[in-house]
Amino acid sequence: MNNLQQVAVLGAGRMGKAIAIAFAYAGLHVKLIDAKQRSAQEFILYQQQLEQDLEQELMLLQRIQFVQADQIAEIKQKIQLVAKMESTEFLKQCDLIMEAVPEKIHTKQEIFSWLDQYISPQCIVASTTSTFLVTDIALMLSHPERVINAHWLNPAYLIPLVELSRSEQTADEVVVELKMFLTTIGKIPMVCNAKAGYIVPRIQALAMNEAARMVEEGVASVEDIDIAIRTGFGLRFSVLGLLEFIDWGGGDILYYAAQYLQKELGERYQTPKIIAENMRNNRNGLREKQGFYDYATKDIEAYKLSVLKTFAERIATAGLKPKFNCLS
Repeated sequence: MNNLQQVAVLGAGRMGKAIAIAFAYAGLHVKLIDAKQRSAQEFILYQQQLEQDLEQELMLLQRIQFVQADQIAEIKQKIQLVAKMESTEFLKQCDLIMEAVPEKIHTKQEIFSWLDQYISPQCIVASTTSTFLVTDIALMLSHPERVINAHWLNPAYLIPLVELSRSEQTADEVVVELKMFLTTIGKIPMVCNAKAGYIVPRIQALAMNEAARMVEEGVASVEDIDIAIRTGFGLRFSVLGLLEFIDWGGGDILYYAAQYLQKELGERYQTPKIIAENMRNNRNGLREKQGFYDYATKDIEAYKLSVLKTFAERIATAGLKPKFNCLS
């Protein structure tokens, strides 16, 4: 059962609007709080613009068949834009606040100082920041045990993953309750500790920088690099996670490949200690039934068959399955 019924999104920018749509799509009534103080006339104009923006986003989702035409009015009806100073009474009874104001430290400090006056000690405050650690955000509020980072990936109403980052002070029940809430609305929450970059941004920054370096170095054309990512890298890792793939191919294979790449391309390819330790301890993956995962009780053949079946389905769905007898 969902205990988080009174929900607000603080900040009505791109991320705030997308999160509000995700909540409303799930059937929640959500308050989308304007983080700026405006005159009455300015707020009316802002409200009109927001309604247009929501209409455009939802019409786009209809065009790609993510929502149905008859769902649009209901989703819009569940999102209420509220002026900053008119939100204070609702904030007192709020169960969950998703903060989505601009990534500027003074802006964050000002909005949390204001928010801290009105929310109850039981309210979960989840910042969507990708710039500041949860430990930084927690210092801005009176109840750091109720503070957590919730990093949504754009577009927030489409991408299932939400990365939750907790501090040592974050209460366990806050993590459990928010995970349950996000799971209920169809998201996939993952938890990491307070380290820069979360999970996906940290990995994708390395991959994107390396792709840009290959353009600089003339390794391949922009188009061919992106084709390689879409038809090889992307397809493969939509089925197997990165660590699971290491186990699939063998940690020792990665070790020797990294040694070569480090020699040729530099220290950014240095082998992590954990890979070398796994090699020493015969934990290279499927072959030895232990790696990052434990395969001791797993039916290896059934597992391989399941993975390959999913691969085949993804390839067919992407329109990349070769034609049978194409040379006949």
